[in-house]
Amino acid sequence: MVVSQKKIPQVDEPGKCMEDPSKQEGVMLRNVPNDYTREMLLELLDSQGFAGRYNFAYLPCDFYRDANLGYAFVNLVDRVAVDDIWAAFDGFASWSLPTTKVCQVRWSSPHQGFEAHVERYRNSPVMHRCVPDQYKPVIFQLGMRQPFPPPTKMVKAPMMGCR
Repeated sequence: MVVSQKKIPQVDEPGKCMEDPSKQEGVMLRNVPNDYTREMLLELLDSQGFAGRYNFAYLPCDFYRDANLGYAFVNLVDRVAVDDIWAAFDGFASWSLPTTKVCQVRWSSPHQGFEAHVERYRNSPVMHRCVPDQYKPVIFQLGMRQPFPPPTKMVKAPMMGCR
């Protein structure tokens, strides 16, 4: 059997993505400690110099365990902020909780850009009125939290149900 020697393009580094790199603003932070809350994540981003430099953040959670899934999505406001977050968080291990997890930064996929992230979640079950605010994605303008745009269709309750 012959295995192809074709090199697969590396898309998980800044400046090396299949689309126009200047339009890539969304990253995924992997290996976030599962006990981190959204507020802890936002405080960490701000303390590392990113206050006002991101306009979307979401830390997906397991509602039953009341724990995050170990990754977060962050959309930065410009390419300089993208490069800076990559430098600050790829290999980051100075979490405020005891853990051996080491952060990895990857491109957010398949959603890129503020509008794409908002459209992805505005009609999502996570935005249902029964879901506590702490589990929802948040948006910002100049570092100030803004109301999430209303849904464009009926939002179904998540499978966890309302408590």
